[in-house]
Amino acid sequence: QVQLVESGGGLVQAGDSLRLSCAASGRTFNGYAMGWFRQAPGKEREFVAAISWSGSIRNYADSVKGRFTISRDNAKKTVYLQMNSLKPEDTAVYCCASGPYVVTMSREYEYWGQGTQVIVSS
Repeated sequence: QVQLVESGGGLVQAGDSLRLSCAASGRTFNGYAMGWFRQAPGKEREFVAAISWSGSIRNYADSVKGRFTISRDNAKKTVYLQMNSLKPEDTAVYCCASGPYVVTMSREYEYWGQGTQVIVSS
């Protein structure tokens, strides 16, 4: 069964940090690139970050560059999103996804998790 399960979301204050995790099962992880996307209420889903299978290629949205770091542990089949200096505009449901390429377009990702809520208060 294909499964991606996110965790680590919560309610924090502006300036705080959170680390999101995405645990994968089966072929959703081996050899696949992984991405994080987010969707705020009333807004479209947007790309946050992505990482290649080897970890050598990482891509970030301009809005999070320098504050967020994506990483992965292939032995644990887990991808992480370290979020520092959080801002109220980072409030959203964060979802992880797996796909063949490190790209920003959500349609290129094949498998998706259900998401974890992040709320940043001012």
